[in-house]
Amino acid sequence: MRIATLGLFHEANTFSPIKADRELYADGGALRGEEIVVAHGDADTTMGGFLAAGTWPDVEVVPLLFAFVNPIGPIVADVFDELLDEMLDALTEHGPWDAVLLALHGAAVAEHVPDADGEIAARVRERVGPDVVLGATFDLHANLSHQVIDALDVATVYQTNPHIDARHQAIKCADIVVRTVRDEVRPTQSLVPLPLVVNIARQDTSEQPMADLIATAAAIADRPGMLDTSLIQGFPYADVPHMGMSALAIHDGDESTAAKAAAELAEVIWATRAELQARGLTVDEALDAASLDPTGPVVLLDVGDNIGGGAPGDSTVILAAAQHRGVGSFLQTLWDPDAVRDCTSAGTGARVRTTVGARHPHSPGRPVAVDGTVRLVSDGRFEDPTPTHGGFRFFDMGPTAVLDTTDGHTLVLMSKQIDNTSLAQHRCLGIDPTDYHVIVAKGVNSPRAAYGTIASQMLVVDTDGITAMGIERFPYQHRRTPLYPFEDAEFPATLTSSSLDR
Repeated sequence: MRIATLGLFHEANTFSPIKADRELYADGGALRGEEIVVAHGDADTTMGGFLAAGTWPDVEVVPLLFAFVNPIGPIVADVFDELLDEMLDALTEHGPWDAVLLALHGAAVAEHVPDADGEIAARVRERVGPDVVLGATFDLHANLSHQVIDALDVATVYQTNPHIDARHQAIKCADIVVRTVRDEVRPTQSLVPLPLVVNIARQDTSEQPMADLIATAAAIADRPGMLDTSLIQGFPYADVPHMGMSALAIHDGDESTAAKAAAELAEVIWATRAELQARGLTVDEALDAASLDPTGPVVLLDVGDNIGGGAPGDSTVILAAAQHRGVGSFLQTLWDPDAVRDCTSAGTGARVRTTVGARHPHSPGRPVAVDGTVRLVSDGRFEDPTPTHGGFRFFDMGPTAVLDTTDGHTLVLMSKQIDNTSLAQHRCLGIDPTDYHVIVAKGVNSPRAAYGTIASQMLVVDTDGITAMGIERFPYQHRRTPLYPFEDAEFPATLTSSSLDR
């Protein structure tokens, strides 16, 4: 059995003015053939799970192209077209295939294609024909459309946030695909979109109400004849018509049962819509709470500057407040290539006076003046074989400097935006994060898998920025209406097959 695996994995924050351009993809953002195996063969990523299927008896998995860049604005039009054309040409050149496995995010947007994932899936289906089994695994933050589901035979979705089950869900997808090729199952899918946005601070799958909703999806999936059931959280920072939560069910051969299962899960989700909204602490409230904590580290989750949601990672709002209040024993990363160059030029052990942060034109706050000693300069590369958000193992912050300031702050200054999802990010620089009382993490849910193991508290801080938790602050132009919580919305109490029509 020959299976092609390829994909374009992009989470687009349409409120970011920085586009996913040719330069980003040229700088390690597009892997081909054996490069994919090197980067993902031992990783717990989606692609790692697909490659693992190649170890099964009588199954060959051929990696073709995998494009990935950090969450950022939409993909530039000609770059998207070129990557998609390369994917399609590779399928033709190296085929024929029994099946194709797509590693997609589900919240990809190109400048000229609002539903980039749907376009990819539809074009792949067109290229390989109706008889090749087509499967895909999506991020839990996917904004799934009928276009993408209609093109696929099998779709599985991460069910953990932080995303530590990417490899597991990919293996599940590959298993159903292989059994479909062997005529052992006949997957039938049903997608139910909800007129609902869940707040980013209510998406941790270990907390309520999300934990019970995920458990409900798993219980439905365990019923006889069901192949899988998924709750999909959606991605609120992609201003597209299909943005929002959804429910997906796959049954072995019975379309009606799949539709009823997806509808049942959707109803349970809808019943918790008020609980799926949230507010966070102000910066001062968070620093007050941290000052009262007797042990630490207290991890402040900087929601508005969430690198994993498309923010630049250079907001100084919390840093400036900590400096003003005289908060010491403070650790945080900042994306600031200019400050890295200042520190690198000065050299290890040198005293440096510079400004840090707020280089991005849409970053809240202002550059902060600091005076400190360069502890270390590094190439910024590190590896983490333990569970991380998304399952990634190899990381590259670019040229990196560690600056210990006279305020009692340690700043990790990066040239590339890397999420705070791994303690190895600090430890590779000789920093023990447990030595600090306050740590700022540029994220909401993605840092929890790592920092939750050392934190005395993790506090959600409602900072401004292009990933702010208050979605009412954003100038949406393309979303559906009505859409809760923006407007009151209705959702059928009882869904039938006919009510699921587009």
